[in-house]
Amino acid sequence: MVHLIVLLWLVSLAGPVLASSVGTGASPDILAVIYDKGGESAVGDFSGILAGIEDTPNVVVYRVALNTSKRGLAVAPRADVYRPIHLAFNDQSGIAVLYPDIGEPYRSVFSRIIEGIEDKTKGRVATYAVGAAQNSQDLTAELRRQNVRVVIALGRNGLKAAANLDRDIGVVVGGVLSVPESETRGMSVFSLAPDPVLLFDRLKALMPSVRRVFVVYDPRQNAWLIRLAREAAKGHGLELVAQEATDLKSAMLLYQGNLAAADPKRDAIWLPQDSVTVDESSVLPLVLQEAWNRSLVVFSSSVAHVKRGALFSLYPNNMGLGRNLADSALGRVSSGSTPAGAISPLKEVLMAVNVRTAGHLGLGIGPRQQQAFDMVFPEP
Repeated sequence: MVHLIVLLWLVSLAGPVLASSVGTGASPDILAVIYDKGGESAVGDFSGILAGIEDTPNVVVYRVALNTSKRGLAVAPRADVYRPIHLAFNDQSGIAVLYPDIGEPYRSVFSRIIEGIEDKTKGRVATYAVGAAQNSQDLTAELRRQNVRVVIALGRNGLKAAANLDRDIGVVVGGVLSVPESETRGMSVFSLAPDPVLLFDRLKALMPSVRRVFVVYDPRQNAWLIRLAREAAKGHGLELVAQEATDLKSAMLLYQGNLAAADPKRDAIWLPQDSVTVDESSVLPLVLQEAWNRSLVVFSSSVAHVKRGALFSLYPNNMGLGRNLADSALGRVSSGSTPAGAISPLKEVLMAVNVRTAGHLGLGIGPRQQQAFDMVFPEP
């Protein structure tokens, strides 16, 4: 248990710091240090105090960062092993969030998703930063004390922590690309892979002449996504040529054949998020260079590829994703039912476009039209 709580609250960025201690005990071995996260300057003002507390012998310190401008609570123990502490939130949603205890830029992404969750739940939810190693029994006990009925697990660490919880705590997963279908039983999984329906919508809007789409994928990662893509292609009047590859060599051969056979007037190549078939150092340069030489459309599920020359991609609207995760979690709290287990594609999306590539393909996207996109490359 926590023997002593130390409250640090920044009255103003340049003003005095009020520090007070609550509790009893001459030699506490566990401290919870609560401070206003504010901005980077605020954290800097507290750094000396925090360091001094942490240097105290025989003390394990939990830094609890409150951000008054962005509702939420982060519990980050200095020790590697997760040991939760009990804090009252007066939260009636029955939902908690497990998110990876990692640095930037990913921390900001998860913070934005949590903002979306709290926007949907209309209040704070308990949040727990989890590392690679957690004590699942302690975590389960803490969730029960908070009357948590459903956890939203973000990222791989969040998913790993949630997988070891008692079965009667529901799990909604977000912030991951995919989960093996054999492991989704009892979970609602929301992938970061954009919905093929939305990808094909944008493709037809930009390039109405496209009639056929080539895609190379590893079935171990993306069989579920290609099933959805086949149905989406039918609805858009597209022929989907989906080819399986389980290693880089076979993927390269398929790409070489597709690039040679593709008709720039009617064909396009889709690059999914796939660690086997879309290798950043070999596949991507080959596809983008050959596509440029032949004025062939390449679109992607990764925004990083647009910066390198793909025509467009869709990427997560993190606030919208958070709201969707919360909506699913609230539905499970109210119904008490356990889903059969399924993976849903990303529907809360933003769009990035490469105007240099668009110009090369004969698409005139002027400054006014660029305002319709959320991200434009090359950057002005």
